[in-house]
Amino acid sequence: MSRLQEYYKNEVAPAMMKKFGYKNVMQIPKLEKIVVNIGAGDSKDNSKLLDAAVSELAMITGQKPLITVAKKSVSNFKVREGMKLGCKVTLRSDKMYEFMDRLFNIALPRVRDFRGINPNSFDGRGNYALGIKEQLIFPEIEYDKIEKIRGMDVIFVTTAKTDEEAKELLTLMGAPYARA
Repeated sequence: MSRLQEYYKNEVAPAMMKKFGYKNVMQIPKLEKIVVNIGAGDSKDNSKLLDAAVSELAMITGQKPLITVAKKSVSNFKVREGMKLGCKVTLRSDKMYEFMDRLFNIALPRVRDFRGINPNSFDGRGNYALGIKEQLIFPEIEYDKIEKIRGMDVIFVTTAKTDEEAKELLTLMGAPYARA
């Protein structure tokens, strides 16, 4: 069991139970998975860009990414059905907690002029989406070896029923929200 899982069990769960008045331990929201996605739409012309995105995402997350393909053809974007457009990774259990710890404590503080993450990026069902502008904030990425600066989306999927519960869960887990 990772350090963050122990922390959840011993600190976060009792605090959530006390604040929201849950009657049962199973009602306490928990982090289900983290999905990290890189959209590489520019790779339709050059497949090496997609390979670079896949290898960078593998370095950052420690897991082999899944290549995503277009579901529909869109002529305005010059995209055909089945074209490779990006990659994603779904993290669960130990890798998920380890990635979240590195993101909140190492990567995000390396962002220039970082004041915290947006506290309003919840979807209404207890999930949080975070956009990262460049992959360079992760220490695994070497600046000299990247071909293109690329952003990514990080989605925290929780079992929380409301945004308030999810925000409290992520706050207790160490999410650095911006002050209002």
